[in-house]
Amino acid sequence: MSENILLKLTNKHPVGVYSVCTASGPVIKASLEFAKENGSILVVEATANQVNQFGGYTNMTPSDYREFVYDIAHDVGFDPSRIVLGGDHLGPLTWTDKDEAEAMALASTLVYEYAKAGYTKIHLDTSMKVASDSASEPLSNTIIAQRSCELAKAALRGYNALKESNPDAVFPVFIIGSEVPIPGGAQEAEESLAVTTVEDFMTTYLVFKDVYQKENMMKVFNHVIAIVVQPGVEFGDSDLFIYQRENAKKLTTALKENFETLNFEGHSTDYQTPSALREMVEDGITILKVGPALTFAYREVLFALSEIERILFSTPSHLPDVLEKAMLDNPKNWEKHYHGNTHELAFKRKYSYSDRARYYLPVPEVDTAIQTLIHNLESIDIPETLLSQYLPYQYRHVKDGLITKHPHDLISDYIKLYLADYEYATQSAKL
Repeated sequence: MSENILLKLTNKHPVGVYSVCTASGPVIKASLEFAKENGSILVVEATANQVNQFGGYTNMTPSDYREFVYDIAHDVGFDPSRIVLGGDHLGPLTWTDKDEAEAMALASTLVYEYAKAGYTKIHLDTSMKVASDSASEPLSNTIIAQRSCELAKAALRGYNALKESNPDAVFPVFIIGSEVPIPGGAQEAEESLAVTTVEDFMTTYLVFKDVYQKENMMKVFNHVIAIVVQPGVEFGDSDLFIYQRENAKKLTTALKENFETLNFEGHSTDYQTPSALREMVEDGITILKVGPALTFAYREVLFALSEIERILFSTPSHLPDVLEKAMLDNPKNWEKHYHGNTHELAFKRKYSYSDRARYYLPVPEVDTAIQTLIHNLESIDIPETLLSQYLPYQYRHVKDGLITKHPHDLISDYIKLYLADYEYATQSAKL
């Protein structure tokens, strides 16, 4: 059995990994290309609502998503053994309307399927209440830990099933933590952000360890490499909370003083500055999750290309208008996240940090518009002056001979600008 490369992470050395949390093909392609160029591994993760045993909103099971990522890796020429597949927020997240028995049975199947499909980074998240839980009482750490341990057993069963066909299968590492931001960014504007207290962090660790020990599950607990905490980092509709090292100092000091190999995992690190991301890694937050910022970048470059197309073609794709119509026709993926008058909502649908537009890019009519946009632009030689106007960084890279003017090259190169911040921060090629 090969050792899981993420076991090399330690809070004592400022080397980490960034985890690309997305089901966007162009974003995964750019990420794999970037990792190949830098000689690093790539962690790619799917969330429980995105990919599950019923298909999730992407209509992919865990094994489908694995093949989806591997197919892109094959096209890019990236060694699949250098890909770490992760499952994020695995638990009863999408079944909170069920009672405990049913929700946990569904969550156990979910985790089993992820482990059996060869995912080697498993985030067990049982922090959310289910229908049978008290509405007025918070979930205790013990209940959260017991439910987590139940899911860990499912992961072990899934891994053992995988080993029957693949004796060399890598044993997963696990992430725990009950203070987890809502997947995809905050729903409401916040005035300030409370950092996880040292007491809450240590209590979580000790309660989980006690429960896992009593259940004879130390094989899994010994592979818990990180705890999810809130270090004061988040993004909302139009707000960013940039990492303030001093505000998190008690928390990060407690980690370094009490543990050698345990790390923190930072969620919602999207849109942080490169220096803030670097400080996070130096402070022991060695796993940086990013998702919406990358699809935000993808949407940005598509809009820039559509401006170029609008100038050059009498019958352009009208991508921004097609996207807007799709979002208005089916508002369920943005209406709980965006608030305001008609003008404000129209702005947020396109330009919000929350990037709810990402849910609509795979919609058939939107995808058709994207393909029309790309087809139009690949049929001509894009004037460099227009690249300079709308994509100035890519213009420089074209002039320097680093990329071509093909729209796929321009798209990938644009997304890599965001990825570069994470490679700078994590130095993952050194892992």
